[in-house]
Amino acid sequence: MTTPDRTTVAIVGGGPAGLLLAHLLHRRGIDSVVLESRPRERVESRQRAGILEHGTVDALREVGADARMDEKGLPHDGFAFHVHGERVHVDMAELTGRAVMIWAQTEVVKDLIALRLEQGERLLFDTEVLAVEKVDGPLSRDGEALVRYRSDDGAEHELRADVVVGADGFHGVARRAVPDDAVRTYERVYPYSWLGILADAPPSSDELVYARHENGFALLSMRSPSVTRAYLQVPNGTDPSSWSDEEIWDELATRTALGDGSFTLNRGPITDKSVTPMRSFVAEPMRHGRLFLAGDAAHIVPPTGAKGLNLAVADVRVLASAIGAWRESGDESGLDAYSEVALRRVWRGEHFSWTMTTMLHRAPDADPFDEQLALSHLRLIAESTAYRTSIAENYRGVPLAGEH
Repeated sequence: MTTPDRTTVAIVGGGPAGLLLAHLLHRRGIDSVVLESRPRERVESRQRAGILEHGTVDALREVGADARMDEKGLPHDGFAFHVHGERVHVDMAELTGRAVMIWAQTEVVKDLIALRLEQGERLLFDTEVLAVEKVDGPLSRDGEALVRYRSDDGAEHELRADVVVGADGFHGVARRAVPDDAVRTYERVYPYSWLGILADAPPSSDELVYARHENGFALLSMRSPSVTRAYLQVPNGTDPSSWSDEEIWDELATRTALGDGSFTLNRGPITDKSVTPMRSFVAEPMRHGRLFLAGDAAHIVPPTGAKGLNLAVADVRVLASAIGAWRESGDESGLDAYSEVALRRVWRGEHFSWTMTTMLHRAPDADPFDEQLALSHLRLIAESTAYRTSIAENYRGVPLAGEH
């Protein structure tokens, strides 16, 4: 493939947000170039989120990246809380008429990459973006944005574009291209992390289990009918190798146990361990001139509630529609409103993720008052259909404008 030097939309970052945006634009006849710093093998093997909201599932079906998901994904109608030995079930399908899909982000990315390459569209791996420049000013003025990058052979190149979309994450180049005085940031760093595992063990529950215990939070999830994904709350700075497999399984069993002894934890060989710090972050606005930010480049949520991938997908769905209207008719109103529209959903996701996180985790400095507030919150979910419905609506995904 020849080295590109001009495109309509330069997309920095070949994760799910950047790849999905490229496909949404392709369906509208808009050309783009996706530049990804990592090799394809690394992009396709990185373990991340696994819960897809109904809107994310719809987007994958829209671009034709749904065949394997529909064959191998696991639709889930609900989830459960285990709280100090008691179980509370939240039936999303009954309460909201919607469900979610268990389908790992790793698999989503594989499908989007394969489809992009099958279409012969430009996707550059091992391509380091050095700088995003000339993005100041409105689109109506003459001019082009400039992306300087180094290809996998070490040569430096320039890519000119009408629009640049930064989907390269919190530490990416795109976000740093926005002047400090043009953006306001909000951040919360949590005093605990997640020790995550993958294990060759059948899931212990047909649905996800979120547990609050005096020892801390635990989550039982899955990647397939034979692979368990699970998490334990641990102190920040924990070395995953400091936990033996037996210690992890024993602690998961302790934190997820039910008082009547009815819950059994399935165990098996652990194939992967990692520790994930937790933070909330928002940068606004999500636009600076010809540069638009999406996904982790603009916002991060703690993983409790699985909103990160889904918020990124919501961003690019809004952005693709706005770019399409601009290219078709010159209407810039959607692009002008992009940040405001996206941020409404982002802050809803931030609030839900914060709620789930603080309700289910035990902070190191928590006092008995904090504990009673969390337990009161969980009792409200158990006792109030209205509040349980609110939790279910947020979990399955707040509709975008025009959705139902």
